[in-house]
Amino acid sequence: MIPSKCINPLLAGVSLLFLISCGNRKEPEPTAKKPNILFILVDDLGYADLGVMGSSYYETPNIDRLARSGTIFTNGYATCAVCSPSRASLLNGQFTARHGLTQYEGAKTGQAWKALNRHTKLLPPEYGHHLDTNDVVLPEVLKDNGYVTFFAGKWHLGGAANRSLPTDHGFDYNQGGYEKGGPYSGGYFSPFNNPYMEDRDDEKGMSLSMKLAKETSAFIREQQDSTFLAYLSFYAVHAPIQTTRAKWKKYRDKADRMGIAEKGFEMERVLPARKYQDNPVYAGLIEQVDEAVGSVLKTLEELGLDKNTIVVFTSDNGGVTSGDNYSTNQLELRGGKGYQWEGGLRVPYFIYVPWLAQGGEKNEEPVSGADLYPTLLDLADIPLRPEHHADGVSLKPLLEGKEIKERPLFWHYPHYGNQGGEPVSIMRKGNYKIIHYWEDGHTELYDLASDIGETTDLSAQNKTLVGQMKQEVTDWLEDMDAQYAEVDTLWNEAAWKQRLADHKTKLMPKLEQQRKAMLSTDWRPNEDWWGSEPVTGKQ
Repeated sequence: MIPSKCINPLLAGVSLLFLISCGNRKEPEPTAKKPNILFILVDDLGYADLGVMGSSYYETPNIDRLARSGTIFTNGYATCAVCSPSRASLLNGQFTARHGLTQYEGAKTGQAWKALNRHTKLLPPEYGHHLDTNDVVLPEVLKDNGYVTFFAGKWHLGGAANRSLPTDHGFDYNQGGYEKGGPYSGGYFSPFNNPYMEDRDDEKGMSLSMKLAKETSAFIREQQDSTFLAYLSFYAVHAPIQTTRAKWKKYRDKADRMGIAEKGFEMERVLPARKYQDNPVYAGLIEQVDEAVGSVLKTLEELGLDKNTIVVFTSDNGGVTSGDNYSTNQLELRGGKGYQWEGGLRVPYFIYVPWLAQGGEKNEEPVSGADLYPTLLDLADIPLRPEHHADGVSLKPLLEGKEIKERPLFWHYPHYGNQGGEPVSIMRKGNYKIIHYWEDGHTELYDLASDIGETTDLSAQNKTLVGQMKQEVTDWLEDMDAQYAEVDTLWNEAAWKQRLADHKTKLMPKLEQQRKAMLSTDWRPNEDWWGSEPVTGKQ
């Protein structure tokens, strides 16, 4: 067990909230009023997609300041490598095998999956298609304890048809949340054409991230004399990625100064993967999120609410290295969104508590998105609900410099991801992680303390440990009554191998061409840069 350590000194000149240095810390008392909560969730933001987490390409000063004000959990995990399952876990405090929403909403299963001609060896099982209305979730408990609750942004946990909008799960207000998983109707610039959010004439060219921040700030101003939960769930940085001409140029020029590699992709097991952080559109989209986060934090400061508002910041899964827009690279971590490796599961994970002197301390304890539900109840002095958040534990002791009992973390993904992920079950216990593959039954073992990039499979020389950990996973899956993929008895192995070959010989050269075009000085996506500026003719 690793106690939290105050290892990151407070940077001078930080204006976010009021900060207390790590040394000789004296913790101010919380006010008598229950704390407000600002929960910030970014879609598809990778572990290494922030300056504070090691990126030298992306610029995120506001998020960096937030992280350096609170506690940085360096082993913070999403409960799934794709979005809907982990989003459900954030709200219900359960691992995915327990709540049953094991795949992103809308994905095909069984023979419908086979009809897509993916040529996979297994057929993925059915799964829950929306957040279970029988689950007692975080906003409902907070609402029962006097909180006014607000949701803005991506929901992707059901819609009006299955009575699973945010307002069906304890949120008093909903701005922009429904069954869609991306900004497909209107893109990242106004008008957004979202049926649950009003487009206004004075917002022409505004980014979607700033629009969501604007609505969140308006709610905070309206409820400044109440106790509130503001759940700000960005659609960014999900595909299709878009940014302004100015931000694209800024990061295109920065990539040029840093040195543009001749080859930008390499093959993973299934799909090509981006090798470097050099995507100027993605970088601009991240900066738009950072500006939006900064604007909401500024609202808290201006209203004097910063001293009694807990701020949580995380992502729903790893950054997209393969599939979608092939947007980013996770530096020393292997893989990204959809993958079973650390790049798909490990995420930015920060908690700021204004009455604790944190100062950016780093805590190495493995923690999960399922832990945020009980943690926030505990910090708000609300009795925990272990019968509901059955897999989450309160991290309040860690935030106070204490320890929690070591426990395993589990993942179960009996599906195939659009980004190259395979049907697997995973357990991390201590520094060891096993990945059990359901296609052929083999198991990989990694020591994350010495091999965070998961380059060396230790299973052959640690058969006893692998056997013990596999048994724990098996027992857990039985307890969860988990669903499994089934063998396709008509699997066409030749067609599968041809698909892999096409990814290497056809898809990868196309991606290289697109990357070079985006990094050229005269690149232009369309006339109005996705709606971020007026059409003035070609330049």
